[in-house]
Amino acid sequence: MAKGKVGKTVETLGDYLREQRTTAQLSLRQLAEQAGVSNPYLSQIERGLRRPSAEVLQQIAKALRISAEQLYIRAGIVSPEDGVGGSVELAVLNDTGLTERQKQSLLDVYASFLALNAAASPPESPDPPVDAP
Repeated sequence: MAKGKVGKTVETLGDYLREQRTTAQLSLRQLAEQAGVSNPYLSQIERGLRRPSAEVLQQIAKALRISAEQLYIRAGIVSPEDGVGGSVELAVLNDTGLTERQKQSLLDVYASFLALNAAASPPESPDPPVDAP
């Protein structure tokens, strides 16, 4: 198992989850049971060692009675800078007709299209020089 942190967003997610769990006056074991995940797995998420799936985040949010969208943002699944609030990502994540793997595949394809389009758009040109008289 890797000893390093998975990423800064996960560390932030873990800190946020710990804070929410403490506020809800739940032990790690109680939250794990209510969310339907193992105690060690939840502990690893809180310590930033594991990156949970959107489905697990949704279960944790339900157990904590908080917004799943907040957890998606903190986990880096949805970006608040998307301008539209990540409506495409949220629609995919909330679609109960898709498996977790299908959701992740759709999100990966969507992200690659956005990156491709951003790379293909011409850079903004600077203002043309003003001719001196």
